[in-house]
Formats: sequence, C-alpha cells, structure tokens
Amino acid sequence: MLRIGICDDQAEARDALRFQLEKVIREGAEQIVYEFSAGEGAVRWLKKHPGEIDLLFLDVEMKGVSGMEAARQIREFDREICIVFVTGYTDYVFEGYKVNALDYLVKPAGTERLREVLGRVRGHIADSGGRMFSFKNAEGTYRLPLSGISYFYSDRRKVNVAFTGKEGAVSHSFYGKLDEVEAQLDGGFVRVHQRYLVNPVRVTHIGGESVTVDGQDIPMSRAMKEEARVKLAKALLEGDML
Repeated sequence: MLRIGICDDQAEARDALRFQLEKVIREGAEQIVYEFSAGEGAVRWLKKHPGEIDLLFLDVEMKGVSGMEAARQIREFDREICIVFVTGYTDYVFEGYKVNALDYLVKPAGTERLREVLGRVRGHIADSGGRMFSFKNAEGTYRLPLSGISYFYSDRRKVNVAFTGKEGAVSHSFYGKLDEVEAQLDGGFVRVHQRYLVNPVRVTHIGGESVTVDGQDIPMSRAMKEEARVKLAKALLEGDML
C-alpha cells in the first residue's frame, strides 16, 4: 500500500489536489491517508510516526514554516519518504534538489502530470527495495523492505519478524495475528505452518517436512505441506521477486 500525505495551508488547495489524485491512484494499492494544514504540524506528526507515509505532497509557499524548511527538518530524521513539492512558481525547483525532492508540481496539478509523478514515485520505491511492511511495537514504528524479511513467526499474541539487512540478521516483534499479516501481504509470502509465513524468495531448499530459509530450517505442517510445496517450487523455478 502506497500511503500518501498532502500538506498545504489552504483547504481549497488540499481539496483540489486530493480530487485530482483520487482520479489517478490505484484503488486498493494507493491511498491518501493524512492531510496537514501547516508545515510544522507535518514535521511533528512524521517524526512521531516514522514510516507511516511513503509520499508527501508538500506546498512550498506556506505561512510559518515553509514547505522548503519543513522538508529540511523532515530530512533530519527521515531520508526515505518521497517528497514532491507543490508550488505556484518554478523558482524553487532547483532548491528542492538540496532536500532530495523527487519531483515538483505547478499548481493547479493536472491528472496527466500527476500520473507522471506517481509513476516516478512507484519506480523509485521499487528501486529502493520494493514493497514495505510496517508495524509498531514499544520501541516505535518500523518500516522494512519485504525483500529483506526471511519469515514471520507467531508466538501467542506476538508476531516475530526475521529480517536480514545491512547490519545482519535481526529479529523484531509486535502484537498481532499471523492471519492478519498474511492477508496484508496478499499472497506475497507462503504459509507453511500455522505459526510460520515464509518469503519464497529467500527459500533455498524444500524438504519433505521442512523448508530452509536463509539457513534456518522451518517446519511444514501436514495440513499445509502440499499447497505450500507447490507454491514454493513455483516461486523457485520462476525466480519470483517481491
């Protein structure tokens, strides 16, 4: 799910951009989840909710904290969020590169231009790790590339995430149900056991009673074994990637 935020101090401008965006976003895969009426409000919220917005449309000319200053502050704690400036002028275009803005829109934004921008955003996210999985626990909010997740493991009321990143293999946990995680991933991972959901891309061996995921042997239950083996074999042969 591509989660989109809009920040503009004018309600009419937010409404206009939302109306145009709703014409071009992919239903079920992209959603406008939050709107901000001030730059300082956007900065505060994003700092407290890291990873909950993937794309921010940010007006440059706002009262108080300008869009450009808001972007500078956001970049101090979030280097991943895609920022697209919205402006009535083109004077700010080159300055936007200093805060790694992905693109810019000149008001009023038309549907064709929005399609171009969303296409760039989708490509950028795909190039930087593809789809993401977000969750909250006592330590904060995490946003992990699905391609780096080896498997999910449920233990009572918690779900554990086995992840391999630049710092090596780590494990995170959060309160939730594995059934809900599986539904959220929409078929991207394979259920091999009541307690295990594995990433087919990271499976290196399919045995009779277990599968090997990043060197870890994961049991397959009798009830799920046949269907799981078919899905995993297909993924191995086709080299499916998330």
